Amino acid sequence: MTGRRFILAVDQSTSATKALLFDDEAKPVHRVTIEHKQYYPGPGLVEHDSAEILAKTREAIARVVTEATTSDDRVEALAITNQRETVLAWDIETGEPVGRAMVWQDERGTPLCDELRAAGHDPDVHDRTGLLLDTYFSASKVAWLLKNNPDAARRLAAGTLAVGTVDAWLIWNLTGRQVFATDFTNACRTLLFNVHTLKWDPALLKLFGVTGVRLPEVRSSDASFGSAQIPEIGGSIPIVGVCGDSHAALFGQGAFDAGECKATFGTGSSVMLNIGRKPLTPPPGVVLSIGWGADGAVEYVFEGNIHSTGDTVRWVRDNLGLFSDYDEAEKRAAALDDTGGVYVIPAFNGLGAPHWAHGIRASIVGLSRASGADHIVRAALESIAYQIDDLIGRMKENKSVTMRNLRVDGGPTRNRFLMQFLSDIIRSPVHVASIEEISAKGVALFAGLSTGLYRDRAHLRDLAVFAESFEPEIETKKRDKLVGGWAAALKTVLSSASGHE
Repeated sequence: MTGRRFILAVDQSTSATKALLFDDEAKPVHRVTIEHKQYYPGPGLVEHDSAEILAKTREAIARVVTEATTSDDRVEALAITNQRETVLAWDIETGEPVGRAMVWQDERGTPLCDELRAAGHDPDVHDRTGLLLDTYFSASKVAWLLKNNPDAARRLAAGTLAVGTVDAWLIWNLTGRQVFATDFTNACRTLLFNVHTLKWDPALLKLFGVTGVRLPEVRSSDASFGSAQIPEIGGSIPIVGVCGDSHAALFGQGAFDAGECKATFGTGSSVMLNIGRKPLTPPPGVVLSIGWGADGAVEYVFEGNIHSTGDTVRWVRDNLGLFSDYDEAEKRAAALDDTGGVYVIPAFNGLGAPHWAHGIRASIVGLSRASGADHIVRAALESIAYQIDDLIGRMKENKSVTMRNLRVDGGPTRNRFLMQFLSDIIRSPVHVASIEEISAKGVALFAGLSTGLYRDRAHLRDLAVFAESFEPEIETKKRDKLVGGWAAALKTVLSSASGHE
């Protein structure tokens, strides 16, 4: 009997660690999910236990292999995708973590970012990194650690303080402390990496006061990262393929070429547009990132993050009590012709890309005596499409790249009303992913290409399967009227914001 060949993908996310086996048709055949604890030691502080993340990753790997493979099967490679911007510190000689991991949501770096912005450093940082000077990214968190943790400062002075993103921590430990490396996609989200020179930037290290920390070697997303020692399965697995989660999702969606775009829906939404092999200047409110490094080349993306999409609909359910489950919300929204002029502006934590308005509150605009609960439900769903359209519209201001279509993934994509409305508003086809774990699939594709399990990108296109596709249906005049109403409602709310930038 001939054994099966698999790629094992680890998806280490904000809330849990998943391990999945993908077969030679890039289909998931088994998955294991293990949650980890969230720590909130103070206002604006969000942490994870570095040792727990490593232990849960080892457990997930061992379980998925022992539960779903036989001695005849072969796991060709282990690929890793992970939450981005979250940063960890440890002693490179002893392996001891220095404090907990500081999660991407953590805001302790805000004072430093405000100080640097006030001093006029934002344009230079943006030119070097493609990013905004914001605590969302890793650099200010590392600076805070060095200033506030005496143990970190002591190890820095001794030259043993290692700093890295989640992937680097996992690789270093899984390889028996033999490989200290990360990939382009994770490095480029730290505010310490120059997306033009493709190196750690000495000027940025000095600016943030983190010169002297030990940083990982940066490799391509499809590179080899050593061999993972897994005693629980009695052997080792080559680590091939490492990629940040949003970037892996873009690749997993088959968006290999310039002009192909994806949106991941969750609490908020990440929108990425492949712009090709040149680092084009991003329009205001949009950032430039490295999409991935593969086949000896680097490809770039425009990216924007929206704060509240799925969270908006959850708020209408949980706080307003206007529906009990998401299927009901879809049916009630679809039963109406429109919202009756009602618009929900979901600025529960301000507005993200492309507006970056921090000093405003969420609002419901356009209520009348004729408005009912169903109008608010529909308006909440529609707000997701309008925000995506605002962001894509801003990306389109750079005429060097033309968006071809939008590929979507995440829980809200199961709402057919929303997907059709999204297609109508952005005036583009919308293709819904067939599996939920699209980031894991994306990094598995990198590994499969490198190991020969998958032939080439043309082969991957043949393997790509969409659950459903939607085409624009409404007339342009009607679409423009709806978008105009949203823009007017948004302007009303923004005009009241002292913090709008």
